[in-house]
Amino acid sequence: MRNVFFSFHYDNDVNRANVVRNSWVIRGNKDAGFIDKAEFEKIKARGDKAVYDWIDEQLSGTSVTAVLIGEETSNRKFIRYELQQSYKRGNKIIGIFIHNIKDMKTGLTSSKGDTTFGSLGKDSSGKDVYFFQIAKTYDWVNDDGYNNFGKWIED
Repeated sequence: MRNVFFSFHYDNDVNRANVVRNSWVIRGNKDAGFIDKAEFEKIKARGDKAVYDWIDEQLSGTSVTAVLIGEETSNRKFIRYELQQSYKRGNKIIGIFIHNIKDMKTGLTSSKGDTTFGSLGKDSSGKDVYFFQIAKTYDWVNDDGYNNFGKWIED
């Protein structure tokens, strides 16, 4: 069993992210990377360093980072940091497009996000490494994430 860190844009995608998370937790799997909004707002109020420290703590003990890709995910600095730290620590990284999941509050889907996260780090020869080079991507709805997420994690 792998411990998974879920990376996502909280404000835009928490409801969609909860669909993924709940399917994972229902099966008795442990996860990391989820926090109550009020708690996260307290952390954010202490500044970026506090958020980075929290991310580092959440990544501890994980071996997979699942970035839940919504409409604006690739533009978020904390997501970039989570992916850079995940790469640095050797976590396997997967991407899951969540735009086709209906938002629990509005019932709407969103536009598909992209995977342009910038450099995640350097390889052994000093060349930049990018998300598209190391991560497999899936679509939660079209690729039946509910039934296949465990396989994606193990792959």
